Amino acid sequence: MKKILAMLLCLLMVCASFGALAEGQKVGISMPTKDLQRWNQDGENMQKMFEDAGFVVDLQYAANDEQIQLNQVTSMINNGCDVVIIAAITSTSLGSALDLAKEKGVPVIAYDRLLMAHDWVSYYATFNNYAVGTIQGTYIKDQLDLENAEGPFNLEITAGDPGDNNAGYFYQGAIDVLKPYIDSGKLVVKSGQIDFSEVATPAWKTETAMNRANSIIAFYDDGSNIDAWLCSNDSTALGVINALEDNYDGEWPIITGQDCDIANTKKMIAGEQSMSVFKDTRTLAAQVVKMVTQLLNGEEVEVNDLETYNNGVITVPSFLCVPVFADVNNYSELLIDSGYYTADQLQ
Repeated sequence: MKKILAMLLCLLMVCASFGALAEGQKVGISMPTKDLQRWNQDGENMQKMFEDAGFVVDLQYAANDEQIQLNQVTSMINNGCDVVIIAAITSTSLGSALDLAKEKGVPVIAYDRLLMAHDWVSYYATFNNYAVGTIQGTYIKDQLDLENAEGPFNLEITAGDPGDNNAGYFYQGAIDVLKPYIDSGKLVVKSGQIDFSEVATPAWKTETAMNRANSIIAFYDDGSNIDAWLCSNDSTALGVINALEDNYDGEWPIITGQDCDIANTKKMIAGEQSMSVFKDTRTLAAQVVKMVTQLLNGEEVEVNDLETYNNGVITVPSFLCVPVFADVNNYSELLIDSGYYTADQLQ
């Protein structure tokens, strides 16, 4: 309960700091898709917080189509947005829109996905993405007791979208924990698929993850068990779970995830998904509103990382929110007591 109270207090403090704004300042918010639950939550949270703070909001979703997103962002800039917030479908697909923003002097904030290969990225707001992977890898390490157990244990890996800069951080954080055990033979990847390029899931698609998982399960037709399946997020975890339900007869593996999507939280409660990394998007949305308010008021913008996120041209000043571990033992406290979900939503 102390953790929940601290999270809510932090959220209230951020919201209370928005300050006075000139009437009619306009913010463009570009979200990649409505297909994943979290982007709907992010967009809705930001829109409400910005409007409560006095902004006019242009919120658009791009249907996971790079050209649609490019057109939408370009339109936002041309239609008088004072700042544009972008969660990019692909990190390098918006160059011409960023050129236009630079020409017109419109600040751009990269939201949870770093915009790459351009010098016109004012700030980046995200969670500590390497820490997300570290949490996932450490969970597998602890659950299998890799420090003490004899092993070997079988591990498979499903990572995220290669077009999403964060996916590499999630993967690397987990692999840095688990690779020593792979190298020593205590963890065995029977499919042989370990490198990010082999385990990535374009567009984070559940169906793509499921199809790949089905092909991997064939390596276990000899009756051996899959002991753990590292999944970078909940949509890929859901694909793996679907494949296992259809085609796997062994002991159920440890399965990781991220985002605490409703479908996956239900899987956690049912014992089919072991954990998910909870990233309270309300906190991230509130921080972005605070940053935009500071930026447009000519104040110093709060950041806490000036070194990590180089986009190939510049190192982007960033604010990193803290991800939290969630499983069947604490989901009620984290998700229901905090008001993120209602109990009925998880029935």
